[in-house]
Amino acid sequence: MRLIIENTAAEASRWAAEHVAERINAKAAVSGKPFVLGLPTGSTPLGMYAELIKLNKAGKVSFANVITFNMDEYVGLPEEHPESYHSFMWNNFFSHIDIKCDNVNILNGNAADLQAECDDYERRIAEAGGIDLFIGGVGEDGEPIPPNEADTALKNKIGEYEIGPVEYPVETTARYTITVPAADLVGKKINEAALVDAEG
Repeated sequence: MRLIIENTAAEASRWAAEHVAERINAKAAVSGKPFVLGLPTGSTPLGMYAELIKLNKAGKVSFANVITFNMDEYVGLPEEHPESYHSFMWNNFFSHIDIKCDNVNILNGNAADLQAECDDYERRIAEAGGIDLFIGGVGEDGEPIPPNEADTALKNKIGEYEIGPVEYPVETTARYTITVPAADLVGKKINEAALVDAEG
């Protein structure tokens, strides 16, 4: 395990983006297989996404052969809602890089059968060959987890979980997410994890 300490949030974001680009380029140099990238939402990765967009536009990394998987989505919140994680990812990252729409994977919080959706997500991760690099944002309490808080992180199955009793900046009636818990990834489907705290 490596601990990388930077002086500012901007420097941490830049390091994280350069590490992602380095890993993508390293695999592309030796294999034609897609690079599989696990991505977070929230304020922590915004700086990293901005830096990755710069690298992509500068021609230093391409996402044309990258498959992404996000950790979670609100249950019952329309994808087009400004607070959905679909909107977050497309507005802050995907719309600005050369990724193929078919290579973007985000859980469907409006699926008629949420358990079937979670099972299918597990299958898609497995079919992609597991996750080459998972980027996790570190929360205020130091936990690399989604908004469901520590309870969910200890689960080992993709599923529906109630949002914990914490303030969360989403003006909706959504009380649940479908989530890929951190424990589900460790030592099972993921080759490398990088946890980023870049909120300053």
